[in-house]
Amino acid sequence: MPEKRQTVSLSNLLLIVATGFLTILLWQLRSLFVTFMIAVVLAAAIAPIVNAAEKLRLPRWLGVIVVYISLIAGLVGAGLIIGPSVFEQIQRLGSKLPIYLDNLRTTAENLALRMGVTQIETIEQFFDIQALTNWLFRSSQQLLVRSFGFTRGILGGVVNLILALIISAYMVAGSKNLVQGLVKLFPKPWDERLAAQVVPISRRMGGYVQGRVLVSAILGFVITLSLSLLGLSEFALALGVIAGFTNLIPFVGPILGAVPALIVAIPQGGLTFVWVLLLFVIIQNIESYVLDPLLVGSSVRVHPLYQLLAVLGGTQVLGIIGAVIVPPWVAGVGVVLENLYLRPKLLAEEKVTIYELPINSDNQQLSESDEKEQAISNRQ
Repeated sequence: MPEKRQTVSLSNLLLIVATGFLTILLWQLRSLFVTFMIAVVLAAAIAPIVNAAEKLRLPRWLGVIVVYISLIAGLVGAGLIIGPSVFEQIQRLGSKLPIYLDNLRTTAENLALRMGVTQIETIEQFFDIQALTNWLFRSSQQLLVRSFGFTRGILGGVVNLILALIISAYMVAGSKNLVQGLVKLFPKPWDERLAAQVVPISRRMGGYVQGRVLVSAILGFVITLSLSLLGLSEFALALGVIAGFTNLIPFVGPILGAVPALIVAIPQGGLTFVWVLLLFVIIQNIESYVLDPLLVGSSVRVHPLYQLLAVLGGTQVLGIIGAVIVPPWVAGVGVVLENLYLRPKLLAEEKVTIYELPINSDNQQLSESDEKEQAISNRQ
């Protein structure tokens, strides 16, 4: 049999070339893509406030300006008020970190001796101060490199953050025209379907971001006040700010925020350590069972496993920035999958079930009548 020759058409070749070119272009524009992701998250968080200002008969563009100026002024004011104290406490905490780690090693050795463990060398290697310090610096450096690797350094990160603020302001101010222009690219009825998803996506992403920020602010204040009452007033403000910022990261953030406070509590004695540990356990439960359902609510509607994978994947690719911005994007994608795939699929299955029920009942009735006729004929 003659061998068949496989030929590639010109259209397929052009499609392959165009796909490769688009991939290279997107890789070169990855920094702009990350900026766009941040801008969408910011726009979704700010849009409800602007909508409320628009209901007060304030022009939308003016409402955007007022809201952004107010938020920036509030952040700058808070930074000027507590910023110097926070940085000073963080510097002192960093200078005393080797002492705290040494106390941690001594406590672990004493506990091991009480439990009958004689291999103290293993504990000393595990709590090697120099190795732990180097590991902390390397891990922090890797996260920062991943965070700023897409933005060409710290200066590029600041510039991209400013660009994200500007882009998000344009998105919120001209959201209607922007959505109409984008959905026109799709044929009917997909243009109307996609346009109908904008509001649910914005609500879910915005609700998640607003709730996360509010919960973190409340927990940061409570932790600062509680640590001051427990005798850690020297670093209470810095530890509270660290716990508040790390709490923006779901699942992993609360644990990361508790570690510095527990390390600082060890030299204060075992009772203080127990109280600090109990404090973070109670706060974690209050967050999980009270604050998150009340303030964040069901805005995500994504399985916790998928949220955890989103945090881990975002951290692996984008560093700290990815851990913060990827979960709201997962929530937004969940809206599209729910409304455009899962819900129509369930409705179609219900219609099929409804249509099959009468047929099954008729068949059952026919079978019963056939049995009666057969019984009469047998009697005859």
